[in-house]
Amino acid sequence: MTTPVISIAYHSGFGHTAVLAEAVRAGAADEGAQVHLIKVDEITDEQWRTLDRSDAIVFGSPTYMGTASGAFHVFAEATSRRWFGQDWGDKLAAGFTNSASKSGDKLHTLQFFQTLAAQHGMHWVNLGLLPGWNSTTASENDLNRLGFFAGAAAQSNNDQGPEGVHKADVATAEHLGRRVAGTARTFTRGRAAA
Repeated sequence: MTTPVISIAYHSGFGHTAVLAEAVRAGAADEGAQVHLIKVDEITDEQWRTLDRSDAIVFGSPTYMGTASGAFHVFAEATSRRWFGQDWGDKLAAGFTNSASKSGDKLHTLQFFQTLAAQHGMHWVNLGLLPGWNSTTASENDLNRLGFFAGAAAQSNNDQGPEGVHKADVATAEHLGRRVAGTARTFTRGRAAA
């Protein structure tokens, strides 16, 4: 059996997004994937090679001013060296983000990740969850409590540190990790069979 390799390329300004990155890692590892956490603002040459070897890359960033952080944008622009040769073509991609507001224009950050993945010829893995917390019988503790489809989205109060990341958002990020790992396993088995 082929073990999928998943890298989580993320930036975390104040630690909240790092909590989500760890949750994505834990979910993917639960599914038997080999997982690498890569801080894009500290990326090394070896970590670039790890991204190149990965079956899936999960992008993560806080949403600042309606888009991914400046540090993530610097990383995204640096991927152009891979874009020229379509080195990441046919890899899987997914994404997660966090902001202080319930909406906070997080969708724009996820769409930025989707566009980045598309430019690299990657295949996007969505969250695969129906929205939670949208009926009288629902709860803020539901998975996908903020109702995003493109990826995992979290809300953390701006007056709390990383310990304030909502447990339902952590669980949603874990779900994303499991989903990416399961999809990557299917892809790697298919490639091995071909």
